[in-house]
Amino acid sequence: MKTVLKGIVVAASLAMTGTVALADGKFAVSLGWQENESGQRQTVGFEEAFLDKGVDAGDVLYSNANYDPKLQSEQIDAFIKTNPKALFVTPSDPAGITQAVQRAIDAGIPVFVADAIIAGVPAVTSITSNDFGMGVYSMRWLIDKIGGKGKIAMVDLPNNEAWDLRGQGARYELSQHPEVELVAKWSYDTTGAVSPRQAIENMLTANPAGNLDGIWNAWDGAAMEGALAIKAAGRAGEITTTGIDGGEYSFSIMSSGDVFGLTMAQSIYYMSYNSVHYAMEYLDGNTVPRFIIAPVYAVTPEVLGESPADAFNYDIPGVAKSYGWKPVL
Repeated sequence: MKTVLKGIVVAASLAMTGTVALADGKFAVSLGWQENESGQRQTVGFEEAFLDKGVDAGDVLYSNANYDPKLQSEQIDAFIKTNPKALFVTPSDPAGITQAVQRAIDAGIPVFVADAIIAGVPAVTSITSNDFGMGVYSMRWLIDKIGGKGKIAMVDLPNNEAWDLRGQGARYELSQHPEVELVAKWSYDTTGAVSPRQAIENMLTANPAGNLDGIWNAWDGAAMEGALAIKAAGRAGEITTTGIDGGEYSFSIMSSGDVFGLTMAQSIYYMSYNSVHYAMEYLDGNTVPRFIIAPVYAVTPEVLGESPADAFNYDIPGVAKSYGWKPVL
């Protein structure tokens, strides 16, 4: 049986003081989100790592901030009071939770960060993708795809410090190609008033046939919605979309069509799994790396066509190598 306290899932058998579980000797995992495929993949990585390390599931506490840095900060503060052996964090917004993570470190709790860097905070180990590099690579790929000149649009994701780096990388690469014109740009609407698909439909309307060659997207959700909008408008074969994330759902959409051309496939499972691995090494008194760049793979329909049906498991350490995949970042 489980009980939820202030957004934290704890075993009901834990001793209680006020509203906080006394969890000395347990581990705490503060998830920035869990609602989409990447968040769920992160969770599986943590769960399987703890299992492989012989940690009982009841000795791990999880919280989910649902992209809310204020809520995640409150959840981290609650975890601090439980005095866990280690705190694992996937940031909803690295900048927004900086002070809360620093409070955990000040309390003597070793902190391990996956899927971002929290600048200025001395986490024991941080494992992340090269977000700026993914933006550069995917924009360069798109520009090459359209022959080095033409018209493109961008769907940006500036909602947190890490994701904003993708757009910064893409804009830097775009600045190196004067023959490519940016004809439309949209940033994710946190109010939900406009969906990525609606935004891309508006772009298609404003830029009829011959006036748009590609759409760069900061994440796969927008790339997939864009592909649907492009097909519905009868413009498949004219416009290519790119994305960033990877995973089973994006691979299935990419394999079934001719619009979604590239995803920068991050090693999501790798990041959370290795956070646990290095935490155990650290707690055993061993030296561990402070900073790790997780592998990123450039996945296209052609790559998927030469890969096994379960290629979405590429981010399990060692699996991508068995496919013959090589990281590009």
